[in-house]
Amino acid sequence: MHKNLRLILVFALILLLILIRFFEDELFYDPYLEFFKNDYLYIDSPRRETFKLVAFTSLRFLLNTLISLGILYLAFLKKSIIKFSVIIYVLGYIFLLAAFLYFVVNPRQEDYYLFFNIRRFLIQPLILLVLLPAFYYNKLTS
Repeated sequence: MHKNLRLILVFALILLLILIRFFEDELFYDPYLEFFKNDYLYIDSPRRETFKLVAFTSLRFLLNTLISLGILYLAFLKKSIIKFSVIIYVLGYIFLLAAFLYFVVNPRQEDYYLFFNIRRFLIQPLILLVLLPAFYYNKLTS
């Protein structure tokens, strides 16, 4: 694949990630979006529909994951990197969703900050920001 085409596709995928973030209020059910914009350490957890919240959070994670895998593939053109990344994303999803569900079902003010950060890994492509430089470093040292 030509380098310029790869670069254009990477920028297009990054634009998709930005659009997901920009239109998050319209695309996804998440009462915690507004909750965490306020002074959440001193207010009660918002009312929520747990199944709907988990479904939309999972959808958002899936969209971010697929786009991130596309970026990783275009950046390195190695299927082994994608296979390893899929394992990381699946394990991350399982552990993060379990913790997310615990905090949704058992909201306590002293746990809000930890919940905020766990939720952030589910709804934003932060794993990509860890994997991209890690694979790049691995490429440089190989």
